[in-house]
Amino acid sequence: MKSIVIAGGTGFLGQRLAAHLQHAGYDITLLTRRRQAVPAGMKQLDWDGRSPGPWAAALEGATAVINLAGRSVNCRYNARNRDLILNSRIESTRVIGQAMAQCTTPPGVWLNASTATIYRHTFGPPWGEDGQIGADPAAKDAFSIEVAVAWEAALFNSVTPATRKVALRTAMVLGCDINSVLPMLRKLSRMCLGGSLAGGRQYVSWIHETDFCRAVEWLIHDANFSGPVNVAAPHPVTNAELMQTVRTVCGRRFGLPTPRLMLEVGAVFLRTETELVIKSRRVIPQKLLAAGFEFRFPQLRGAVEDINRQLAGSEGH
Repeated sequence: MKSIVIAGGTGFLGQRLAAHLQHAGYDITLLTRRRQAVPAGMKQLDWDGRSPGPWAAALEGATAVINLAGRSVNCRYNARNRDLILNSRIESTRVIGQAMAQCTTPPGVWLNASTATIYRHTFGPPWGEDGQIGADPAAKDAFSIEVAVAWEAALFNSVTPATRKVALRTAMVLGCDINSVLPMLRKLSRMCLGGSLAGGRQYVSWIHETDFCRAVEWLIHDANFSGPVNVAAPHPVTNAELMQTVRTVCGRRFGLPTPRLMLEVGAVFLRTETELVIKSRRVIPQKLLAAGFEFRFPQLRGAVEDINRQLAGSEGH
């Protein structure tokens, strides 16, 4: 049976992806620090994301290995959290590479999480995979760029000549899970607090969770893909458009806007960083589109309506 190993597979994205790939006929093994209830037929193996262990045997002959492990960036960037964010990504990537190097039959493809944040802050034309990489003081993104560059370097510097490698430069994933941003934006909109943030002209790149899973499956199958791949819907929108769409779908005509100064103050109390909101991320999936991948949700309105229906349905039970 075709097998896939997913590190970080018990998080929001990992759970969605594991269920999708299991439905597609793959035998799924999850590498996790904390075991939890999973669908029947899935295996869980303990790992710490830093050191080799019995989990490495699962990589032998696997169709694909997908690494989604990494400490959440939704926190204050103090020294301790910076170390956790950076090291959790680099160490998990390095140890997977080391385990692959010991395989008699290495996995066919290694897809490693990365981020669309790697591209330079822009209000101009969107970035494809050849877009500029670098920090911008206006976006307060120097640390995020440092992490993204080091993360991808850990992937591509791993010596795994028999395994194709792909860096998943993923945009904001819209889903139903509480750890996805949309339930929170929906709640704010219903309270008439869902106005534009910090002026609203900054771009937001996004992708529906279903298309994220479908794109990953496509990348597993298509051996022509290697290197960085933008995993984002083809139509990024401004923050103002995002918030207006959520309000419209939720049946709210008005949303109180939040200026940047209030965001800075609020971020301290919410223990997060304004960079997550103020950076203009305008990214398009150039490689996926060129290969003929068709998005089920190419436009934001359809994506938000679909997720809103699911959330409304769950609230009714």
